[in-house]
Amino acid sequence: MAEVVRMPKLSDTMTDGVVAKWHKKVGDKVKSGELLADIETDKATMEFESFQNGFLLHIGVQEGKGAPVDSILAILGNEGEDVSALLAEEAKKSTEVKEEVKPEAKKEVASEKSTVKVEKVATPATSVQQPTANNSNERQKISPLAKKLAEDKGIRLNTLKGSGDGGRIIKRDIDNYKSSGGAPEFVEVESYTEEGVSQMRKTIARRLAESKFSAPHFYLTMEIDMDEIIKAREVINTVATVKISFNDLVIKAVASSLRKHPKINSSWLGDKIRYNNHIHIGVAIAVEEGLLVPVVRFADGKTLTQIATEVRNYSAKAKDKKLQPSDWEGNTFTISNLGMFGIEEFTAIINPPDACILAVGGIRQTPVVKNGQIVPGNLMKVTLSCDHRVVDGVLGAAFLQTLKRNLENPVLMLGAYSI
Repeated sequence: MAEVVRMPKLSDTMTDGVVAKWHKKVGDKVKSGELLADIETDKATMEFESFQNGFLLHIGVQEGKGAPVDSILAILGNEGEDVSALLAEEAKKSTEVKEEVKPEAKKEVASEKSTVKVEKVATPATSVQQPTANNSNERQKISPLAKKLAEDKGIRLNTLKGSGDGGRIIKRDIDNYKSSGGAPEFVEVESYTEEGVSQMRKTIARRLAESKFSAPHFYLTMEIDMDEIIKAREVINTVATVKISFNDLVIKAVASSLRKHPKINSSWLGDKIRYNNHIHIGVAIAVEEGLLVPVVRFADGKTLTQIATEVRNYSAKAKDKKLQPSDWEGNTFTISNLGMFGIEEFTAIINPPDACILAVGGIRQTPVVKNGQIVPGNLMKVTLSCDHRVVDGVLGAAFLQTLKRNLENPVLMLGAYSI
């Protein structure tokens, strides 16, 4: 008997799914546990396996198309079985549901990769009201073919003098046109490109809007002397089995600082505040469609080598859309680092359910005053975004002071087993 395979809910925030690839075609035999399709969720592309045996009788969502969770993804059943009655029944249920939804609430799932629209300045087909080459106000006559050729070649019509009857511009005039020099000609065409919003971008937009407009943000910025951490990194990388980045050192310093300030490592839950005893640091990673935040779990108990290896693996998986829900869930604090892009300072939006997020800028060389002397220095700015419902200004400032002390004195956070 035919059974409907529905669009699965592959993450807690998923509302729609896009079929990235079908591994079976209609008529193929499918075994339980066999790979059926790759489905793009709001954060990753995940493999979907069949839970039953049978033949693939119907595909409900074509490759590249999207559909809501629980809609018909496919139908499996006996070979050659008629599924028209089952499809009609499902269509009837869908119609009944739609009738209960207000028209303005309906949303169309973005299914096209991109669309290009071109709007040209409206002109008559056979003539255009423009100044003629002799600056008179007479109607300039032009054949449709000549007009099309002029647009394709980027020739302004008001620079042409027609050789046809009554001064009409014809194909010969376009062919014989020679630019008089000066500024290059261009076609005056308005154009734009529209691209369908991916599931990932939809979720990012919704979650960040909820965070920004529900959590009262305030910001604390501090400048940190990075001279000693630069020296420490050079020494560490002479013995470490993997290359340690400044971001890895920041993660280690943040984890150590959170252990001293557990109230920063917290979440707002409406009628209560959760203070987490474990430290799971989310690390924002940029991908083509936005940001993903995989989590370094128990970061305070891991060595720099472990942190570096984990972050690099996450980065590779994020770019290949291979992150799994278990990779991005459970963060208690988040770090967003744009220093490698030359950004000196910025503010970040809190990543729920965290109460804080740290925005890390780049290290810049600048003159500083030490012991009454102006000397070269290396400074880095960090900005802590705080949810004022949970964290007060003094508490946030104390955390930044500890972070500053850890980075300016690496020996305080790097023990014998830290590398």
